[in-house]
Amino acid sequence: MKTKKQPNILLTGTPGVGKTTLGKELAQRTGLTYVNIGDLAQEGQLFDGYDEEYQCPILDEDRVVDELDEKMSEGGVIVDYHGCDLFPERWFDIVFVLRTDNTQLYTRLEARGYTGKKLQDNVQCEIFQTIYEEAMEAYSKEIVHQLPSNTPEDMEHNLDQIVQWTEQWMKDHN
Repeated sequence: MKTKKQPNILLTGTPGVGKTTLGKELAQRTGLTYVNIGDLAQEGQLFDGYDEEYQCPILDEDRVVDELDEKMSEGGVIVDYHGCDLFPERWFDIVFVLRTDNTQLYTRLEARGYTGKKLQDNVQCEIFQTIYEEAMEAYSKEIVHQLPSNTPEDMEHNLDQIVQWTEQWMKDHN
């Protein structure tokens, strides 16, 4: 694998925590390439059926990984997805798990049209730190970081922190 000139970043967390907003703004500020896994799957029809209970397509994880592998080896990619253990550990230089207060998350998901079991399961996922634990198991603990994502100030602080980290990574690796 050739040496990357830019880092790969994973933004993960329960749906509704602000991954997409953060990822798009981060790409603007750093020049890294933003990839939303849901959009990538939609464009390439990388699905393996439909989940009636949650009313959503089922991601074909192997095809997603195959689709992204070459781009990830080049570096400079921000990946946004609500899961993380499907991605190879070698892909990421740092992993940020966004966390949101449950009451706020409930309101955000309700506004998206989430109801019933889908709404409850996602809020419970946040309460039980499911994505954070998944990240801690899937990646080296040193590269996994939790960030609060409740307010516009949190978002701005997170952006500043990640931009600073990215600049330092590039100084250290080039």
